[in-house]
Amino acid sequence: MGTEAATSPVQRADLLARISARRRKGPPPRRGYPWGKLGHYLYCGLSYIFLLSPMIVVIGASFHGGEYYTAIKFPPDDPSLQWYTKIPTAQFEALALSFGLAMLAALGACVIGIPAALGIVRGKLPGRSVISSVFRAPLQIPAIVTGIAFLQLYYLFGDATGLYFQGTFIGLYIGHLFVATPYVVGTVTAILQRFDERLEEAAFSLGASRWRTFRRVTLPVIMPGVYAGALYSFMVSFADVPIS
Repeated sequence: MGTEAATSPVQRADLLARISARRRKGPPPRRGYPWGKLGHYLYCGLSYIFLLSPMIVVIGASFHGGEYYTAIKFPPDDPSLQWYTKIPTAQFEALALSFGLAMLAALGACVIGIPAALGIVRGKLPGRSVISSVFRAPLQIPAIVTGIAFLQLYYLFGDATGLYFQGTFIGLYIGHLFVATPYVVGTVTAILQRFDERLEEAAFSLGASRWRTFRRVTLPVIMPGVYAGALYSFMVSFADVPIS
């Protein structure tokens, strides 16, 4: 009776289910050593110090309070802002213009880049690869060539319409937006290609509208790509002298 009970169909099925579940789970994960995580953080911290220390030294030395012919020390013995007060006002104005232009270029790149990436990855229109290539084209054209091309375009447009954009903020913004948008398109496209669309289908099945699904499901997933693309766009625009 004991042998028959031990080998009953119910018990055999339960035993097979346990074996199958154990095989699917695989071997138990190995426990990491505590010093492994500590070493990781230590390595990252030392890397940041190595990369940022030259910048910190230069910024700190700029507060040197002595004469220009005296030795510069870090940290300075007599901190002062005297050298900053001697910077011409025009350079501060140029810095403010570059910063504001870069911020607007990054914002405009996000406004254009997110819908463009959605259209490239999920759109039904033919020629999506061509559209993707068009957005990547500014990355492959030398900046000086792009700047000269925009200058010539503005002159031709001005001769035809009487509206001249060269030397204006709008003209600068169009040029910087042209070179900044591909970075947002590229980073968001890379995330959307790995996006699990079943998350959106689950939201639709629960009664969410398309806008609510995009705002609560899709947008949070692609935000890391948006942040990265916006940061790249800002840096490229801020440092892009040939376009200006």
